Amino acid sequence: APAVKNFTLNFTITNLQFNADLQKPNSRRFKSTEKVMYHYLDPLLQRSSIGPAYNGCKITAFSASFPRSTKNRDDTGVDAMCSYRDEPSDPKFNRTTIYRELSKMTNGITQLGHYSLNSQSLYVNG
Repeated sequence: APAVKNFTLNFTITNLQFNADLQKPNSRRFKSTEKVMYHYLDPLLQRSSIGPAYNGCKITAFSASFPRSTKNRDDTGVDAMCSYRDEPSDPKFNRTTIYRELSKMTNGITQLGHYSLNSQSLYVNG
């Protein structure tokens, strides 16, 4: 079986109001928001340098952004665990490259589909 490796993606959406249902993976709100995230994230990662080796992402959590202030009440943090094949013939994962590519594909980390992003919030770890 091909080797599979994981990396994490974290970012903050500034126009998705956080509520308790987003903490419950079985809630309708979690599931529908998760589906929208896949709809936006998958094509970006498929177009990135690891595209041919990209397996997919799983949303691990939605969280309230801290510190909670009145100006941040519409912020929701998104944590995802993504995976890719790591075979000799596959493109090599480079977190700096992926970060730059995602930054470019989200207009400088400002836009993901109809969501607005906190431009300082993107983290890629792998």
